[in-house]
Amino acid sequence: MAVGNLEFIKTATSGSGVSNFSLTDCFSDSYDVYYLSITKYNTNSQNYQRLRFLDSGGSVISASEYDYAYLRMESHTGYSEIRSTSQTNIPFINTSTGASRAMGTGFYIYNPYDSSSYTFTQFQGTARSTAEVEGSKGIGVHKSAEQITGVNIYPTTGVIYNVVLTMFGVK
Repeated sequence: MAVGNLEFIKTATSGSGVSNFSLTDCFSDSYDVYYLSITKYNTNSQNYQRLRFLDSGGSVISASEYDYAYLRMESHTGYSEIRSTSQTNIPFINTSTGASRAMGTGFYIYNPYDSSSYTFTQFQGTARSTAEVEGSKGIGVHKSAEQITGVNIYPTTGVIYNVVLTMFGVK
């Protein structure tokens, strides 16, 4: 993981019952490495949460340009490795339904503003349900050399509530 001081850039809180949420205009040439904190993530359905990037025009990149691999660590069933190529997003945690089951995830994001480089990420997070805890730790890449200006998160199905996205630059 990146080592250094975190310098606050921007934070935003979603509304209630939104199908996706973006943090825009949070990358610049001031940093090569960023840290994204996702907190208070609540959803109305049990499913995977997903990350996509925003291009230089602010549009969500939903083409099959993402690869990922992560370790899913479930307290009730054990560990499993999940990986895929040429996907439309990077899944980062499986959440359970309800506000009392909020989760949090942190992403290090590398070279998003460099238009001549792929954007890489590494992440880890947790979620819980009534009797279970799940963690994930993984990596992802957006395989298109283009300037990235923000992030977008969304659940596979349903809506999210009052999620907080906070971006930091790493010096």
